[in-house]
Amino acid sequence: MASQAVLLANLGSPDSYRVKDVRAYLDEFLMDERVLDLSYFGRLLLVKGIIVPFRAPKSAAKYKTIWTSNGSPLIYISQRVQEKLKSALQLPVELCMRYANPTPASALDKLQHENPDLEEAVLVPLYPHYAMSSYETAVEHVKSAFNTKNYSFKLKVVPPFYSDGHYVDALTTSIKPYLEADFDHLLFSYHGIPKRHVLKTDCTHSHCFSLENCCAIKSEAHAVCYRHQIIETTNLVAEKLGLRADQFSFSFQSRLGTDAWLQPYTAEQLKKFPQQGIKKLVVVCPAFVSDCLETLEEIQVEGRYDFMKAGGESYQVIPCLNDREDWINTLVHLVNKQIAQSTAA
Repeated sequence: MASQAVLLANLGSPDSYRVKDVRAYLDEFLMDERVLDLSYFGRLLLVKGIIVPFRAPKSAAKYKTIWTSNGSPLIYISQRVQEKLKSALQLPVELCMRYANPTPASALDKLQHENPDLEEAVLVPLYPHYAMSSYETAVEHVKSAFNTKNYSFKLKVVPPFYSDGHYVDALTTSIKPYLEADFDHLLFSYHGIPKRHVLKTDCTHSHCFSLENCCAIKSEAHAVCYRHQIIETTNLVAEKLGLRADQFSFSFQSRLGTDAWLQPYTAEQLKKFPQQGIKKLVVVCPAFVSDCLETLEEIQVEGRYDFMKAGGESYQVIPCLNDREDWINTLVHLVNKQIAQSTAA
């Protein structure tokens, strides 16, 4: 029996593209206080009374366009990663989602049931960067399920790996083939978050957005600063690719509501680029390790339309790391590193 195991945690997906399933998914997602950080009653009124009734049918139509015979792309890609990692590590590997199914409770129960001698489970949040609405909420959701039962094993968590050499190398290798042809610009499009989320996670309460060029000034706030971490990933990859400063940039997608979010916005950049002489664009989405609605529909379809309509000539979207072998090797490295630290402690 295995004494160690792995639990992968990804974002999640509706059980189907039917409106009722999309509505249930959006309810759970938007009622998360780390996503929409309002009072409970404020979220209740906004989510169930305004956002979901209008958004669910539109989102369902979008999910339908990306749905496959295997179901949700994010789910079946995550399942492939699970199987490949299990084979590579020769350890039990389970999969859970922050929203919808499979739940953390079902995955933890299965680990316990099938491995009665289990001593430690390594939780790998499939988010390279720290944000309260992604990495943090996934970790806390799993911990909450873990603490409700008297499991016989310990739970260890892999920290954000935005600057890990293996991750950076895998991301760089996935991008290289798309830059072999003539291109004008590489856009790193990251999932957006409200500016207030960065301020809330600033443990110093005096660094983020308080100093000019704050992300470049060393601070303990960077351990949980999403903006600093995406800039770090961008610069590390661009350096490995040998890009000039004018050949790449970053932006933020998937904005919700009217509050100030991290800028620049991807949708606006795509419309501006052709007027700036950028006619041949390559886009990569490093915040997502599995292709999903945000990459397959928002960037592939909507983004292409906006860019080409504005005068673009060529638009290529690089697939996420998905189940690439170098990504599986990165996960092996992250798990083994965490196991080694636990053993040393």
